[in-house]
Amino acid sequence: MRALVFHGPGSIAVEERPDPAPGPGEVLLEIIATGICGSDVHGFTGDNGRRHPNQVMGHETVARVRGGDLAAGMSVGDVVTVNPVIGCEHCPTCAAGEEQACPKRRVIGVDPAISSAFADLMVVPTRNVVPLPAGVPEEHGALVEPLAVGFHAARRGRCSSADAVLVLGGGPIGQACVLAAQRLGAERIVVSEPDRQRAALVAALGARLVTPSTVGTEVEQFLGAEPTLVLDAVGSSATLTAALTVAARAARVVLVGMNEPTVTLPAYEVSTSERELIGAFCYNREDFASTAAWIAEAGTLLDPLINSRVGWSGAPGAFRDLAAGTAHASKILVLPAKS
Repeated sequence: MRALVFHGPGSIAVEERPDPAPGPGEVLLEIIATGICGSDVHGFTGDNGRRHPNQVMGHETVARVRGGDLAAGMSVGDVVTVNPVIGCEHCPTCAAGEEQACPKRRVIGVDPAISSAFADLMVVPTRNVVPLPAGVPEEHGALVEPLAVGFHAARRGRCSSADAVLVLGGGPIGQACVLAAQRLGAERIVVSEPDRQRAALVAALGARLVTPSTVGTEVEQFLGAEPTLVLDAVGSSATLTAALTVAARAARVVLVGMNEPTVTLPAYEVSTSERELIGAFCYNREDFASTAAWIAEAGTLLDPLINSRVGWSGAPGAFRDLAAGTAHASKILVLPAKS
């Protein structure tokens, strides 16, 4: 099979690798499309230290079942997505369906021992295969993973129709947060995003736009109130400070972005106004499965989220362009079958 192999910071190439074979409790998948995640790009550049030489990355994927140890109701040819979080299955968090908190979790696309989704074929645990609703566009299956991240964040923030929502960052996770807030009933949503193309995409989803420099003056005007829920899809000292400065008293601020591993924040803005700071990491089993089912309801609303597609010949260049900041696409899919 062909696979996109990471060799070290700034170096990635398409190579031939042996076809994987499924064992007990595993399914063989033929990859249809895999999205390039921001964490993949940061791994490619070496910024996050979470990708290793000779690794095949990729975790935002949609695929077709080719064989293996199939679950009840699963058939060869089914179009599926994959929950990348593999729990130990034995700890209390796994028993509760919260594998993302399992102390022994492994993540497809991150664990270097797992040959992942930037390849023609991939083997995954049967329990991590999630079927897609019949009739949905196949490429939408590659959006389930980032959409589940946004939904988990909004749900952690107890988002409801009563909320005035501010989303910081209009990239793929910020877009997912907008859709998640809408899914949970919120109608008043403002997004802070400086990039014009990402801002236009977020506006097409139905959110109002402000730039980071005008967050303090325009958010309340657009929402009709101070934000009661802030979803920080960037995750930096600057965005957390902005969130805590503009949020209403007793508001919830959800940190889902991971731009900086260490941040500083205005502690008094947390304590004196009794705001909540909530962490959100990945998604639990139910959030992922429900998002896979929800894409059938979303329909064409998801089409603009995918704005570039490349085959194997274009994949290394897509990584280089994203790392250099010269790519204008918000979400690039790698399609093995594309010439």
